[in-house]
Amino acid sequence: MSMSTKNKDQQTADKAKRDLDRVSAESDTLGTSAMARMAKKTSDRFSAADVDQDDKIEVWGTRIGRGAGLIFAIFLAIYLFYTYVLN
Repeated sequence: MSMSTKNKDQQTADKAKRDLDRVSAESDTLGTSAMARMAKKTSDRFSAADVDQDDKIEVWGTRIGRGAGLIFAIFLAIYLFYTYVLN
């Protein structure tokens, strides 16, 4: 092989490595930010951030209702699992 072919192959390999490193870095950032957004969205949902904060009864009623709904959903999933899967 000539010297220019080796140089060209080395440049192609270097470019491929840079591209792979860039894609890896971007995918880590994307995954982390998606997880952070989901955690923030869930936190806002259960803290009743989407209701009128001036009305304390509505805020606490929403928090209690959403918490009770979550507990009921977990209980229902466990009940259905024991009833239909384990029997």
